[in-house]
Amino acid sequence: MTTTTHLRAAPRPAPDARSGARHARPAVATAPPWERPLLLVLLLGTALLYLWDLGASSNANEFYAAAVQAGTQSWKALLFGSLDASNFITVDKPPAALWVMGLSGRLFGFNAWSMLVPQALMGVASVALLRSTVRRWAGPGAGLAAGALLALTPVAVLMFRFNNPDALLVLCMTAAAYAAVRAIDVAHRRAGLWWTAATGALLGLGFLTKMLQAWLVLPALAGVIVLAAAVTWRRRLVLLAVGLGAMVVSVGWYVLLVDLWPTDSRPYIGGSTDNSFLDLVLGYNGLGRILGGEGNGGGGGGTSTGFGGSTGITRMFNESFGGQISWLLPAALIVLVTGLWVTRGVGRTDRTRAGLVLWGGWLLVHALVFSFMSGTVHAYYSVAMAPGLAGTLAVGGTLLWRRRELLTARLALVAALAATTAWSVVLLRRTPEFLPWLRWVVAIAGIVAVLGLLAGAVTRHAWARRALPVLLVGAVLAGAGGSVAYAADTAATTHSGSIVSAGPASADGGTGGGPGGGQGGPPGQAGQAGMPPSGARPDGGGQQGGQGGPGGMTTSSTELSTLLQDAGTTWSAAVVGSQSAASLELSTGTAVMAIGGWSGSDAAPTLEQFQALVAAGEVHYLVASGGGGMGGQGGSDSVGTQITTWVKEHYTATTVGGQTVYDLTSPTAS
Repeated sequence: MTTTTHLRAAPRPAPDARSGARHARPAVATAPPWERPLLLVLLLGTALLYLWDLGASSNANEFYAAAVQAGTQSWKALLFGSLDASNFITVDKPPAALWVMGLSGRLFGFNAWSMLVPQALMGVASVALLRSTVRRWAGPGAGLAAGALLALTPVAVLMFRFNNPDALLVLCMTAAAYAAVRAIDVAHRRAGLWWTAATGALLGLGFLTKMLQAWLVLPALAGVIVLAAAVTWRRRLVLLAVGLGAMVVSVGWYVLLVDLWPTDSRPYIGGSTDNSFLDLVLGYNGLGRILGGEGNGGGGGGTSTGFGGSTGITRMFNESFGGQISWLLPAALIVLVTGLWVTRGVGRTDRTRAGLVLWGGWLLVHALVFSFMSGTVHAYYSVAMAPGLAGTLAVGGTLLWRRRELLTARLALVAALAATTAWSVVLLRRTPEFLPWLRWVVAIAGIVAVLGLLAGAVTRHAWARRALPVLLVGAVLAGAGGSVAYAADTAATTHSGSIVSAGPASADGGTGGGPGGGQGGPPGQAGQAGMPPSGARPDGGGQQGGQGGPGGMTTSSTELSTLLQDAGTTWSAAVVGSQSAASLELSTGTAVMAIGGWSGSDAAPTLEQFQALVAAGEVHYLVASGGGGMGGQGGSDSVGTQITTWVKEHYTATTVGGQTVYDLTSPTAS
């Protein structure tokens, strides 16, 4: 029996005329007849999964939805990522993701579909790019497998159907990997410099999407360029310098724009302590996320961040992260280690080993950082791991399958399948009411596939070849059955709020195999109580509530909406906290001042600034938090507490639609 390969042998490397180095040209994968139909199925299936009933999640995360709405009303708000159209304060992230959703809203009108469809399409594009990137070095089958693995990762299904910045983040990182691979393939030509520059520019765009998280892939990209580019050391250093320069430029223009723009003519940078973009990067939303502090809770080994569980090497498998990303993580680690061992004797520029370094490095850096970061971490951050996980499995699995005549490779495949089966059963047992029969199907299929592979490792009888289809079906069911079920359930469930999880709701209200969360601020700060639960279901299931704030969440009503819509001032109202402001903005279409930003603790505005705005007639009402309570957020000395205390002393409270409202145009006579 003969086997047909679709990889043409690479031609003998040609020596460089100046350096004498040989440029190893990669094998070119021709398209087998089955590739294009399967690619079409992959992309159409991904689009259907991500777009189906997308509008059911409505505004999804209201914090970002309000900023998108503001961007459709004001170009300045779109540029800076303002929470309100009158540009008082920004969201606590860079604005690139809001640019995409805001432009869509300007073209098609602001609604759930115009906001969420770009997110879904970015997911389809990420799948397509990952498939193309893996295919260049590992072949058509590996490329399709990588794309499918990414598309069906539960947390990817969640975030590509949601309005958080993570969708654009993953797209930028995946596109950067594609550009890096192209740069390596043509490193000896001028095109290599352009592709490297594109790599840096895409990482810069990723930084303007979610700051330092975009650069977690830098070690893998730089490492694979140094390892696999078939050029001299000098040329490789030039490539790295060009990429770094492009990255600095693609970030620096926006940093300079924010820094040079007069502060009295732009919004306050939400989440910063000094109204600067650099402080946001280095503080609360940057290094503070990794090291703790800066509003992110205490650091230190073994601590719990309040959302992701205790720090440590097992965090990716815990109740919060497990059902999101870890289904195939044991298998990926096994094939990565074995693949590197099998390729230990190949040349420096070998493309298979380069693929393992690229995707394995991506996976390991993310897993380690997420496992040990002591600041705020949410389980959905793990979507950034998904391309690395999928690429590692596709490249490593394909390599071991092609080398399955080696006992080491065959046993590694057995170990990977056995580990995946066992871990899938564990994860499925965490939500016992979700498809209880599935764990038995996964277990039985895994046992059959493992026994078949073991038998094939010690025998060369023809029955082993005839049983191959059965073994493959068993391997697919065991390896992907639980993950696909979680992905499908995620797509069929509406999600809202700032803390969301993939997978089914458990009996105790958790989602995705772990404890859920309602609206909560960073640990150490007051959260938003009373918000609709994330992943809420018609039967009352969903996630548990988050950390409660002193005043609770401000909600709107017909009476309150009418009042604010008729305000006729720059800001129809002020309210402590961005979440309350976002809710009022979305229900009224007006600009609402978010005192203190996300948690109520940002130094914006000061009491004196607020008093001046009230005196100038810029703010009409103050809406108290929690349907009558005046307690603000962020502590007793926060601007929210100072302002609400002053308002209470000088203005009369009235009740509108169940909310306590102060008319700031009518001070109390005293």
